[in-house]
Amino acid sequence: MNSRIDDVTSELLAAGDDARRSFGSFSNEQLNWKPSEKGWSVAQCLDHLIKSNVEFDGDWEKLLNGTRKNSFRENWSPLTGFWGRFLIKTLANDAKKTKAPSKSIVPPSEIEPGIVERFVKNIETKNRNIAGCEGIDLKKTVLTSPFLGIVTYNLDDAFSILVEHTKRHIRQAKRVTEAEGFPR
Repeated sequence: MNSRIDDVTSELLAAGDDARRSFGSFSNEQLNWKPSEKGWSVAQCLDHLIKSNVEFDGDWEKLLNGTRKNSFRENWSPLTGFWGRFLIKTLANDAKKTKAPSKSIVPPSEIEPGIVERFVKNIETKNRNIAGCEGIDLKKTVLTSPFLGIVTYNLDDAFSILVEHTKRHIRQAKRVTEAEGFPR
């Protein structure tokens, strides 16, 4: 297997294991506790990651069955590299808070029990999708963001964005557990 694909799937697997280890024994009260009215709970962070990942399912399906082709704009966008680097840098920097780019990926206030295992299963699905990209040119395959149609990035950057986005919200969820008032 391609070492880049191995690295990405390993990082995502580690994030799923970290979530299970860190939050797997939490009660529903702990998972849904919010540090403030506008802050997200641990469960909301995980639900957001699942919903964000699902937004790419159409592209994954086409990539895996060999029907995905770059559009004219994806082939010629002069900003593809810029957007990829910008998103990776922004996601890796927890100091810069950003809003979810679409209401469809904003989690509800109360999340049903089982969110940690649903998140881990979602990571396993993403890893199977990524492993299926063996042989696909990661630099020449360009995706358009499902959240903002002017944003394009190559598949290699999409992998990094997926990893950084996942790590960012796992870190956010851990900060929730360290907040004053978190139920023990």
